[in-house]
Formats: sequence, structure tokens, C-alpha cells
Amino acid sequence: MKHLILGGALLLQGLWLHAQGSGIPIESPTNHILDRLEILSGKLPPFHATMKPIWRGDAVRFAQIIDTTRMPLSALDRFDLYYIFKDNNEWLAQPTLPTTIGGQRQAPLPENYEYIEGGGALPLGQAQASYEDRRYVLTEKPLLKHFYKSPANFFEINERYFHLRVNPVVQFKLGKTAQQSGLDFLNQRGLALRGSVDDRIYFHTRILETQARWPPYVNDYIELYQAVPGAGFFKDFESSVFDIENGFDYLQAEAYLGFNLTSHVGIQFGHGRNFIGSGYRSMLLSDFAHNYFYLKLNWKVWRFHYQNLFAELAAESRSGRRGTSLAPKKYMAAHFLSYRVTPNFTFGFFEATIFSRERNGGQFELQYLNPVILYRAVEQFIGSPDNVLLGIDLKWNFLRRFQWYGQLLFDEFVFRELVLDNRGWWANKFAVQAGLKYINAFGIDHLDLQAEFNTARPYTYTHRDSLGSSYSHFNQPLAHPLGANFREFILLARWQPHKRWWVHLRFLHSIFGEDHNGSNYGGNILLSSRTREQDYDNRIGQGIRARTALLGADISYSPWHNLFLELNFLYRRKNSELDSFDDTATYIGGGLRFNIGPLRHDF
Repeated sequence: MKHLILGGALLLQGLWLHAQGSGIPIESPTNHILDRLEILSGKLPPFHATMKPIWRGDAVRFAQIIDTTRMPLSALDRFDLYYIFKDNNEWLAQPTLPTTIGGQRQAPLPENYEYIEGGGALPLGQAQASYEDRRYVLTEKPLLKHFYKSPANFFEINERYFHLRVNPVVQFKLGKTAQQSGLDFLNQRGLALRGSVDDRIYFHTRILETQARWPPYVNDYIELYQAVPGAGFFKDFESSVFDIENGFDYLQAEAYLGFNLTSHVGIQFGHGRNFIGSGYRSMLLSDFAHNYFYLKLNWKVWRFHYQNLFAELAAESRSGRRGTSLAPKKYMAAHFLSYRVTPNFTFGFFEATIFSRERNGGQFELQYLNPVILYRAVEQFIGSPDNVLLGIDLKWNFLRRFQWYGQLLFDEFVFRELVLDNRGWWANKFAVQAGLKYINAFGIDHLDLQAEFNTARPYTYTHRDSLGSSYSHFNQPLAHPLGANFREFILLARWQPHKRWWVHLRFLHSIFGEDHNGSNYGGNILLSSRTREQDYDNRIGQGIRARTALLGADISYSPWHNLFLELNFLYRRKNSELDSFDDTATYIGGGLRFNIGPLRHDF
């Protein structure tokens, strides 16, 4: 019977130990903390950081590895670790099952497991065991005895087979853009909750109601693309309190249900966004566009993390459409395989196809559900006119201070036209990213610098079927905010002089080409490539050439976990060959945010 119990427990190790829970929001400061800890420590994390969201369970496991390492850690490093522990406290306990030593002796069943009727053993529950962990931080005086028992959670439940976290979400900012009358503001309120049943089934949801008024350059973007960045349906908003007549009102909702099918395979189903890469931008898949409906499979084996993503997208914006009018649909099927070549070097392969089947009722192409086939092969099978993109992602951590990363995406190209006889053929469509991070720069603790270069040739991400196959969702790019036909240089500085103070500086300079009077020079990815201006002599910046310089500065103070009081400054100047396209914005403001990352329109 003892061997049967031990065997059952060992089987449960494979089924339970790797439960991951919900993902960390892409805008969360935890992602930067994990990034810098991976660079500084040289330790092998239990996740591939280029694939976001990162699971909360994996983040806590890595923080525990760092917490017990012999490497020197500063006071701010320790503060970072406890930020992760507080923010994800339901995953603090990491039970270890008994092992056989030399084939002779067996350790007793751990305290956080119990025998069950009929033989075998089950864990007492991740959240309940977490409560006993020494890293679990309690609030000295909970609010009304039931709220904020721990600093990170307004309300939490820790039962043997069930845990729940409920938190309010607030962001309010008020400021002034010198170039327009009236005030700019951002008012977001919402609720976020997450939980797990049996540490096998997990769920997450966040609902945000937003009213906002932005600087003129953001309004120009909305007018051009009929889309609010990061939002779906929107309507006009007026406020007598702030004397505003040209604001916007919209609702954002993300939610998913996940299952840990085995210790190495998980499935997720719901609405949300994903990000692939290590940079400030992504040329493969970013979180710039609105939430979309998706089915995601994750396979984690050995040094591999393989992800399948099947999504239903909106082929156009709902701006101007009636509430009962169904937005046209299109679909995305994507694969991303991340392989850790060495503990410090990671290689990833990306493949995606965008398609619609309006003539056949708009259904999903079932052959794209094959999780391991190349999509070009499927296209040959079905004679598909779909838009297929291929890409690679690279990341290398070195010298415990630096990280080099890069991406290369191919939409279409012909080797002869690209290499042997390069005459600027329109269908040589590709995008490139290269970046460098420098952690604890010049020996200054928590001064982190980053430089990044991004570029995309004209007509990249576009297709002859325009909206039906362009790499977009709700009229918003699924990759870079500028679409295509641009070069961009980014400099970032993050400094944390004290555990409660942060300074964020950013400078972005871009060169791009715009259209005028119905032209199509390849920057607007929503236009059909059939309407291109020319077949040859296509160069980055063609059309109405423009330059944009953006300087942003944010100073944040945190008096409570995930509560930030901020001062914000932004200066943006656009200089175009066409004087009527010139634009300048100078913004100064401030506010607070609670349980949400900053909302920035850096384009």
C-alpha cells in the first residue's frame, strides 16, 4: 500500500506541480523585474520571457530561485522579489514530493499533501499552502477585518481547493496640452479578478470603463483610422465638469478560462492580447490592438515552449456602424516555437496567417487548426489567397549586465529581387528589430537603459485583400503602431532611486512616409497592396516624408502596493514635407493609477 500511495503521489507531481494559473498583465512592472533578474542572475527561468503574458506560477518560482541564490542582491533587488511575492501570493507554496534515495529509503509524505480514500494523495491546495509560506505578507490592520488582509488584494479567498483574488482598477489623469483649449484627462474604472479550482482550472477577467480626451495627434490618428488605440467600439464623450466636447467613451473587457491538461500542456480560451518579443515594440505580435477572441495552446517540454494561437479578428472598425450591425470577421492562426539553445541564448520561430472566407459564409479554415504543420503547405493544399508571415526572434543575455535582442519578419520576398537585383520591388516586404538593454548602468543600482531600432518596408503587413487579410484588428496594427514604411529609434531610461520612487524617460524618433489625396505609398496597412503607386523604386519614407520626435518623462511615487501617484510630461513634434501635416504637442499633467499600468500613446 505504501508503494501504491507513493506512486500515486509521484503521478500527481506531474499533474499538479506545474500548474501555472493566470497570466501577468503585459503592462505590469513584474515583466521588467523578471527581465532584469534573468539578466543579472544568469539563472534559468521556468518560462520563456519572449512570450507574454508570463504565468504567475512561473514568475513566483523564478523569484524563489533568485531569493535563495548566493548571488549578491541589493535592497532594491529584495524589494523587487517581494513585489512579485505580494502580487502573486497564491503561488508561493511549491510542494516537493518524496523521492527515493539510492533505491533504499523513502521520505514521508510532505505535510502539504493528504491521503485520500482508496489510496493515493492530493495536495492541500496551492493557496492554502501559500498562506503558510514565510514570504506571505499580511497587512497589520485589514480594512474592516475582511479587506486587504494582504497588501496586494482587496479581497481574497484561500481554501483547500479554491482561491480567488478581487481587486479594483483605477486610473485617473488630468493635464493640459498647450496647443489646444480645455483639459486632457483619462478616467478608467474597473474590476479585476482571478482564481483557480484544484490548481488545474484557472480564470481571469478584467473590465474597464474609460472616458478620455487626448492631445491632438492622438485624435488625428483616430480620425485617420477610425479606431481608438487599444479599443474596439467607441462613442463620443462630453463632460460639463471638464468642459469637454471631443472626448471618447469605450468599454474594454478581457477574460479567459484555462486548463492545465498535463504537466506540460495547457489550454486557454477567451478574450485578450498577447505579445511576442523582448523589446518596447514587437514586429511579430504586439499588444497595441484591441482585445480579440482566441484559443491558445501551450506546450512546454525540455528547452522548448511551443504556442498555438487561433483568433477571431474584426476586419474593420465599428466606428459609424449601428449597434445591431455585425462587424465583418477575419481570422488568425499563429505558431511560435521558442528554443533555449543555451541558458542565455534563446531562438524563436514565428508563423502566422490572416484570412477571411466571406464568400463561404465567413467560416474558419479548419485546415489551419493543425498545430504542427507549416501554413505555406496548407496554402498549397487549398489554393489559398491568404496572408502568411514568417519571422524569427533572438535574445542573448551576456556579462550579467546586457541583453541583445532582435526580430526579423518576412511578409513576402523574392530572393532575386531582394538580393541579386535589388530595385526596390514592392513585394520585398520585411521588418527588422534590433535592441540592447543595459542593466544597472555604470554601476548605478536599478538604472536600466535600453536602445532599440525598428523598421518595416513599404507594404509590409498588407495584402491584396486589404482589410480581410491585412495584419490588423479593428483597424489597428497587430505589430508596430506605425504600420509600415518607417524607421524608428528608441532610447529608454528607467531609474528606481528608492523602493517607492521611479523615473521613466523615453525618446522616440521616427521617419515615415504618409499618403495624400488617395495615394498608397505603403504605410497604411489597411489599404490593398493592389492600389500601390509603383512596382519598383520603393524606399522607406516614400510618399509625404515626415519625421517625428517624442520626449516623455514620468515620475512615480508608490505609497501602497500597486498605487502610483504620477507626474507626466510629453513633447511631440512632427515635421512633414507638407506643412499642413506638421504638428506639435506639449503636455503636462498628473494623476494616479491603481492595479494597472500606464497608458501611453507613443507614436
